[in-house]
Amino acid sequence: QVQLVESGGRWVQPGGSLRLSCAVSGFTYAIAWFRRAPGKIQEAVAAVGSSNSETNYAQSVKGRFTISRDTAENAVHLQMNRLKPEDTGVYYCAAGTLGGPWWGRYRSFDGYDTWGRGTQVTVSS
Repeated sequence: QVQLVESGGRWVQPGGSLRLSCAVSGFTYAIAWFRRAPGKIQEAVAAVGSSNSETNYAQSVKGRFTISRDTAENAVHLQMNRLKPEDTGVYYCAAGTLGGPWWGRYRSFDGYDTWGRGTQVTVSS
């Protein structure tokens, strides 16, 4: 059974940077980051397939965030730059493990069946 553990969340000032990590145990077809801000619905942020040549981003983070697999560490990282207050929220790592190697589905932030517990990111002055 795949397990996911997020880390790296903390308080940061607007314009700053953070790197979130998701430690992955087990095989996954794809990994994505989602976030939930207080009082808002969950939002997809970024996804990566079996290699770093397969990535997708929400429009709100495109050009500021980078998702990547680190096979040496069995982890997926989310590098977040030029952070804004609206990036505040709990960030969850999710894995697609049951749907087969179909990047088209995972790319659309669909088919994620295993979730971590989340890490809090707060962007404020």
